[in-house]
Amino acid sequence: MGRTGTTRRRALIVTGAAAVTALTGCSSEEPDRRRTAGSAPDPARAEAALRRRLAAASGALRDQYDAVIAQHPALAGQLTPLRAAVAEHVAALGGTTRVAPPVPVPPDAPAALRSLAAAERRTSDAHAAALLDAEPELARLLASVAAAGAAHEYLLTKGV
Repeated sequence: MGRTGTTRRRALIVTGAAAVTALTGCSSEEPDRRRTAGSAPDPARAEAALRRRLAAASGALRDQYDAVIAQHPALAGQLTPLRAAVAEHVAALGGTTRVAPPVPVPPDAPAALRSLAAAERRTSDAHAAALLDAEPELARLLASVAAAGAAHEYLLTKGV
């Protein structure tokens, strides 16, 4: 029963940190540190690129859920709700299409769950890291998606 190190406390810390970052990032009292003087990039173009990159990351995670469910049908009941939430994240970020072939699925179910948990962690971390570059509305969405990913990771590892 080896755990990946994810605890409820860690999930709450990640969620809290993401929320604090999102809230402080949209405060009108703080200067906007994301832009440098002179050649400021087009905010709409930068947000669209960020959304595409993060939608692709979530899309790859959704595709990995599909591959695990296809190889381990007995896990479908447990994984289908999580996969549906990830698909909603993809849609919220503006992505819809398949991204790329997923990574190979481990042959045994516990290892497959651990690989999904690791993918959830990587994707959640990517969304949390992107908070610093996001405009306030997108930052709030990313904080929510990152928190959901941390919760998914916990759910995938709690019984393994």
